[in-house]
Amino acid sequence: MTTSAPPVGGVQAKGGFQAGYVLAWAFCLLFYFLQYSVRSAPSVMMDELTATMGLTTAGLASLLGLYYYTYSACSLISGASMDRWGAKIALPAGTFVLAVGIAMFGAGPVWMAELGRLLQGAGAAFAFVGAVYLASHGFPARYLATAIGVTQCVGMLGGAMGQSTVAWLIHGVVPWRSFWVDAGVATAVVAVAIFLGTPRPEKSAVAPQGSLLAPYRIVLGNRQSWLCGLCSGLLFLPTTVGSMTWGVSFMTHGWHLSYHEAVSRAAMVPIGWVFGCPVMGYLADHLGRRKPVLFGGIVAMLLSSVAIIYPPPGLFPPYILAFILGFASGAAMIPYSIIKEVNPDGVKGSATGAINFLVFVMSAVASPLFGWLLQRLAGTAGLTETVFREGFSVGVVGIVLAGVVALFIRETGSAVRAG
Repeated sequence: MTTSAPPVGGVQAKGGFQAGYVLAWAFCLLFYFLQYSVRSAPSVMMDELTATMGLTTAGLASLLGLYYYTYSACSLISGASMDRWGAKIALPAGTFVLAVGIAMFGAGPVWMAELGRLLQGAGAAFAFVGAVYLASHGFPARYLATAIGVTQCVGMLGGAMGQSTVAWLIHGVVPWRSFWVDAGVATAVVAVAIFLGTPRPEKSAVAPQGSLLAPYRIVLGNRQSWLCGLCSGLLFLPTTVGSMTWGVSFMTHGWHLSYHEAVSRAAMVPIGWVFGCPVMGYLADHLGRRKPVLFGGIVAMLLSSVAIIYPPPGLFPPYILAFILGFASGAAMIPYSIIKEVNPDGVKGSATGAINFLVFVMSAVASPLFGWLLQRLAGTAGLTETVFREGFSVGVVGIVLAGVVALFIRETGSAVRAG
């Protein structure tokens, strides 16, 4: 493991809180909230998108999956740009790109929606990386996992509203196309607020001149970084590709629930994240150990996923299992803390960019493959409960594999460091 490389960027706040960075972090949470809202919003308008754009199941999955291609690639750029120049310029630029992509998605034909989805992913890649970068500079090291958990909590609150609130808006308040244009304008306003509120970095807190991607030689040269990315990516798939993309279709076409009931149940997964991310981050900090919390979340994810997919739909009380799955999925954020602790202080932005890249490359590949799998399983009969059950079994296997990978991740909690 790499431990002696020279720092190439800003360092973790070792003492007290840094008020300027904490305030900027709070502004960045708005950015992260909005990007998660628009990431999950298409799941509640699948029928409208299919009818308007004339897409097949696989074609719609490919359109929505474009987000993850640019998200994963630009995660590397966002992390390196934070380490090189700080967040003052990079974060507002990413927010504005997201704003343009949001507006384009609902403004015109399929090609414009495709370009808009690509821009959404490119801009959104700066949100979480920027929030973690600011938290790393604004909070003492002992609160890092908690701050990351709170960050993801706000994001998943946006994911929940991107389903429940957007479903209400586009069925009686505004047309679905108008929603995207209005959301784009709101995001542009947030871009201005982030620019005004983010402090300029000190010259000593940014990376020296050289290759923009030089920090990734350190991060990606560390085997633990790859293990963190693989573990977290496998734990994200049941929510990013499963619940937040196909959850509503699963319940309407498979379980034959009403649209609004399906939306309410699917929204419980990101609501579970809202509570699970900060709680698990706090537990990991409080115990001084990362891996017990990680394994606990993996086991709970596995049990709740099995209970959702395989028994008859009325066997368990509604909403409970979806909430447990979302709560336990907060474990996917633990590797985000670990990767920053197994790499030097000077590459914190790049470490977050690297794990985001690895996580969402997996989502980018899995999203169209899952749509293709569902279409192949359905054949000419259409989407049914059996089709979704067989398709979602892939996610169950992924959770098991995440547990295997976690066995090889090094413990980095404060209790171990103190020892």
